[in-house]
Amino acid sequence: MGQPAGFPRRDLLGGAAAGVLLGALRPATSAASPAFSEARALCHGMGTDAEWSRFLAGQDPCWERLPRTWYEGPFLGNGFVGTQVYRDQGALKFTVDHSESQDHRPAFGNEWGVARLPIGKVLLTPVGELTGARLRLDLWNAELSGTVTTDKGTLEIRAFVHGTRDLLVVDVAPSAGERGFGLTFAPVPAVSQRIVREQPPKGFEPNPPPVTRAEGDLTVVVQPLVAGGQNATAYRVRRAGHGGKTLFLSTSHSHPGTEAEGKARSVVGGVSTVDALAGTHRRWWHSFYRRGFLSIPDSKLQGFYWIQLYKLASAARAEAPIMATTGPWLEPTPWPSVWYNLNAQLEYWPVHGSNHLELDPIPRTIAKNRQTLIDGLRPEYRADSMGLRRSADARFADAGFVGVPGPDADAEIGDLPWLLHNVWLSYRHTMDVAILRDVLFPVLRKAMNYYLHFLAPGADGRLHLPPTFSPEYGRAPDCHYDLALIRWSCRTLLDAAKTLRIDDPLAPKWREVLDKLVDFPVDEHGLMVGTGVPFAKSHRHYSHLLAAYPLYLLNVDNPAQAELISKSLAHWISFEGALRGFSFTGAASLSAALGRGDDALNHLRAFVTRFAQPNTMYYEAGPVIETPLSAAQAIHDMLCQSWGDTIRIFPALPAIWRDVTLHDFLTQGAFQVSAVREGGVTKFVRVRSLAGEPLKLRPSIPGKLEVEGARNWRQRPDGTVTIELARGHEVLVYPRGKRPDTTIAPVPVSVPAPPWGLPALPPAGDLVPVDLAAVLNSDGVTSEFYLGDGDFDGGGNTYPAAQLPQTGQVTDDGVPFLFVNGSEGTPNNVVGATIPLPAGKYATLHVLGAADTGNAVTTLKVSYVDGSAEVPLRLTGWRAAAAFGESEAITTNQLHARAGVQSVKLAIFHQRVPLDPAREVVSVTLPSAATPRPHVFAVTLEKGK
Repeated sequence: MGQPAGFPRRDLLGGAAAGVLLGALRPATSAASPAFSEARALCHGMGTDAEWSRFLAGQDPCWERLPRTWYEGPFLGNGFVGTQVYRDQGALKFTVDHSESQDHRPAFGNEWGVARLPIGKVLLTPVGELTGARLRLDLWNAELSGTVTTDKGTLEIRAFVHGTRDLLVVDVAPSAGERGFGLTFAPVPAVSQRIVREQPPKGFEPNPPPVTRAEGDLTVVVQPLVAGGQNATAYRVRRAGHGGKTLFLSTSHSHPGTEAEGKARSVVGGVSTVDALAGTHRRWWHSFYRRGFLSIPDSKLQGFYWIQLYKLASAARAEAPIMATTGPWLEPTPWPSVWYNLNAQLEYWPVHGSNHLELDPIPRTIAKNRQTLIDGLRPEYRADSMGLRRSADARFADAGFVGVPGPDADAEIGDLPWLLHNVWLSYRHTMDVAILRDVLFPVLRKAMNYYLHFLAPGADGRLHLPPTFSPEYGRAPDCHYDLALIRWSCRTLLDAAKTLRIDDPLAPKWREVLDKLVDFPVDEHGLMVGTGVPFAKSHRHYSHLLAAYPLYLLNVDNPAQAELISKSLAHWISFEGALRGFSFTGAASLSAALGRGDDALNHLRAFVTRFAQPNTMYYEAGPVIETPLSAAQAIHDMLCQSWGDTIRIFPALPAIWRDVTLHDFLTQGAFQVSAVREGGVTKFVRVRSLAGEPLKLRPSIPGKLEVEGARNWRQRPDGTVTIELARGHEVLVYPRGKRPDTTIAPVPVSVPAPPWGLPALPPAGDLVPVDLAAVLNSDGVTSEFYLGDGDFDGGGNTYPAAQLPQTGQVTDDGVPFLFVNGSEGTPNNVVGATIPLPAGKYATLHVLGAADTGNAVTTLKVSYVDGSAEVPLRLTGWRAAAAFGESEAITTNQLHARAGVQSVKLAIFHQRVPLDPAREVVSVTLPSAATPRPHVFAVTLEKGK
């Protein structure tokens, strides 16, 4: 089928899409209503640049050493252009990516035919050897600045991706010894990053090489595409005094036309000074942040939250493509397109509560690509139905068809209504009837029709569903994932028809489905995957719990349902092995739905401790962006919930969070909520109506209340308050007789933590972890998604990535190590190579490693400044118990074989190797011909006493 010529960047005023976009922005525009000045009298604060700058400076990630990978480095973006910054051999790399850049050959599937394509990289190449860095990502101004050091001098850098123009700016000022530094752009092959796992499919013609043209100080690089269209990058480098240079770079994508080159040229041709560009860039970001505010006393989670908001605005815009799994930042990955069975949904959940629907492209995208949703079904179902495949491009294009339920098919048919739940959330948070009328109702109606083709009465008189696929567990009849979405769809369609005053002929059928649909299958452990299919193995998705969260079809208001949710959650999260980061963020939100704040916090901390990377990014075999964003949503769920017809203030606060501030938080019903809690007591709640909907509030304030600004209100015995509130008006709720100070401000930090980023390594300390990134040469780790890329023992067997440290470090017996798990297809240990060591005199070499086919009894060659020596190295085989006095620093209960996962205990051992403390060490060399082979994952040096 034909593809439209690229996403329109600013031209959004057309048809249904216009109504969707304008409706999504309605909360912001309604701020001009006559009640606005009155609102500010009831609640004020965080109104000046100084307040915002000071607060966000406390959340800035900082780097005291050079980042080595995408999951360690700073990142910049504007929803279209994305840049990540990290070391690339002897240079500092600024990746150049564009979220529209993709292939357009859907016949070859999502991994190749519509995969996102890389563009290039800017290399800052110093004169000397890189030795360190001190960098700061200024969240308030969305700028990276700092100093890169070399053995020849320093390079002061400043970089940003403009907030509203597809423009990367990199400004570099050198010291005298670094005036000859280089600042260049290098294109990279336009090939799917699935190449990390496999070769392209047969018959897949590679895209031709890029063509570079220099025109004075302007350079243009055009990447033609086999399917038509192009990527184009235009840049110029301006020289400044004292050897400084500034690079201005724009990149663009077009298909099927070739207008990308003209767009990139136009952006670069219009550049002025760095400061002038920074001024307009900063104005966008300052306006962005002011739309809402929250503060919690946990420094690590507070910083994490604000970095996620920065990340979301760097990766998303309403006019941009739906985010692929990596966001706009493209790295080697087995998942180079968009996944719709969880990833896309989680990516955009935080836009609602944070009051940032200007970042939500999902309603617009669905409105503009309905035919693709029809064509995604087999021809016999297209007359009345729509469907969405699990993975596709940002316009839903992919090869093949949505599955047909049956005992031999992996028919994952609920992904379209699952995505439409996000559209429903956008409607509910704006009450914009255009979203309901033009997108949600007509598309959900056809998505439900697809289910109606397969629902059939059983012997019990109830409606049943043939086997479908539960993401990513397996097949099951009466699959919970689908039953939950069917119930939600029918209820939503009936409510929408009533709101829109539509007498729909299908309404009786929807009511019949709700009356006769089989109950959710349940066993002694709680909710099942489906009839006859219990939840019985470790599984990262919570697709079998969808009715509880986020659909809230089962909820805490019903005690029996609350018990069922609790039992099901405990059973699911008890299975270690395949649990991943979003398992724990999902468990946090499920706990919040139960009102269990301490449990929610424990799950969030488990995610942060076990999975969150130094820059708050996350990986599962490759970069995936949805999980950290879903952690931000879990914080929302702890602070405010608005499912059903009730706004719940502070419904799941952990006991340790005594002070919390929430301001202009957007809820269902289109209300903006502010609330302050001090010393464990909620001081006030302010609610402002953007749509004039009925207000029902649980303010978490015990006793009798005062409601200022309302003529008609009522407090029920359970503390719930119902208030008549016209559009544009607001109320202040507080304990009777105790009108509070309504200033909005950050809360004191009671749980301090260092900033996100990379702290300095302590070379002057007694323990010195060694960075092995440059010498890693063996891949002994695989993910559960693909068992074919690593080989630890020569037989294709590997450690399971999910059970190894995820965050770049591990400590054993008080000794810290740097540990690389990394992305699929990348090396993570050292075999038979020389490991350079930081200069110094040390008494002990701490080794984190294991032997492969048996116990290794061999020697290490230690090179000193004044000669070398052989020292014994004894490492136990990875499948055995420690044989040489080592400690088991890391253990797993699984082994990955090419044929599948086996229940085998594996270990990585901590061994101590004595060194000569009187001699200055240079390096150690592992034996190259030893059998069994010792594999080293990490080393740390210890000085003598």
